[in-house]
Amino acid sequence: MTSHLMPTYARLPVTFIRGDGAWLWDNHEQRYLDALSGISVCNLGHAHPAIHKAICAQSEKLIHTSNIYGNTLQEQLADQLTAASGMDNVFFSNSGAEANEAAIKIARKYGHQQGVEKPAIIVMEKSFHGRTLATLSATGNTKIQQGFAPLVEGFVRVAYNDIAAIEQALLENPQIVAIMLEPVQGEGGINIPAPDYLNNIRVLCDKHQLLMMLDEIQSGMGRTGQFLAFQHNQILPDVCTLAKALGNGVPIGACLARGKAAEVLTAGSHGSTFGGNLLACSAALAVLATLENEKLIKLATQKGAAIGDGLAQRLHNNPQIKEIRHLGLMIGVELHKPCAELVKMALAKHLLINVTSESVIRLLPPLIIDADQIDLLVDTLSETIQAFTA
Repeated sequence: MTSHLMPTYARLPVTFIRGDGAWLWDNHEQRYLDALSGISVCNLGHAHPAIHKAICAQSEKLIHTSNIYGNTLQEQLADQLTAASGMDNVFFSNSGAEANEAAIKIARKYGHQQGVEKPAIIVMEKSFHGRTLATLSATGNTKIQQGFAPLVEGFVRVAYNDIAAIEQALLENPQIVAIMLEPVQGEGGINIPAPDYLNNIRVLCDKHQLLMMLDEIQSGMGRTGQFLAFQHNQILPDVCTLAKALGNGVPIGACLARGKAAEVLTAGSHGSTFGGNLLACSAALAVLATLENEKLIKLATQKGAAIGDGLAQRLHNNPQIKEIRHLGLMIGVELHKPCAELVKMALAKHLLINVTSESVIRLLPPLIIDADQIDLLVDTLSETIQAFTA
């Protein structure tokens, strides 16, 4: 049968029709354990009753008006996000890429306000910030940039987890106005920096009057064991972006700003037709309430350690394992060789995983995963890796 979809995805041979918690069922009623959460989106799992109730109730009232009118739910969500993050204000969008676009615009306008003619932003190798033209240009992956030149100018790329590289870039380019990075690189292979890396960047930003902009789209919303990953370092960025798990599958993004960055965007300087509409905000408010009520963020550290330690015990004699790393429920298993075919091997065992950066198995299970499901995940993945590397 001919598909009329643009072939932008290499889709796996499975179609899901319903879910419950960490489980998904396909159109043949086969059950799968979801260790990917829609790529860190469904942190509360599938068909969570609180999300279902919130969006059903809101859909009966009002779904969308426009951002030219007041929006009580948007105000409530902004209040809760700023309280939880320590930031000052929020711009709502529909996706992570759009949230990062807002961050980039804040940096550029801030630079122009400082008298910088061509503001530049330091970004990282192996980073991922989205697929719009600006966020694609900021992303540190030449493969996904191919065919889309000319890219957007104004990005200076340095090695991740390398303070000296940032310092050198600052010496060479007086036009730099911001540093943009992920606290933990997701698409880049679950790369976790040195414990003081973010703190040192904060010091540099303060010293040089730069904006520190953190992309928490994959690492935020409790995934690492804190509401936001930067809270492990007890610092505050100037800009922070969220999306993915904020709506547990209902599209919504957020660009949070603080201090001088919070004053940059004014009426008419940015906007979004659908951003922060009533339906999306109702879902996000339900997500925040559930994270707090069920104490899921505190449990993420414990559950991530159980998975990471379990895999380490099962695979410690396998010479093809390069490293197992995790922060909360962001887990990466790096092999010494490319391992993309593990995705289909795991799928055949009814386990959903992902391979990124060619040789890193990426696990992003829902925060609601239970002990039995953790055991099943560890057993199934270990057996699959052993079979692949034998």
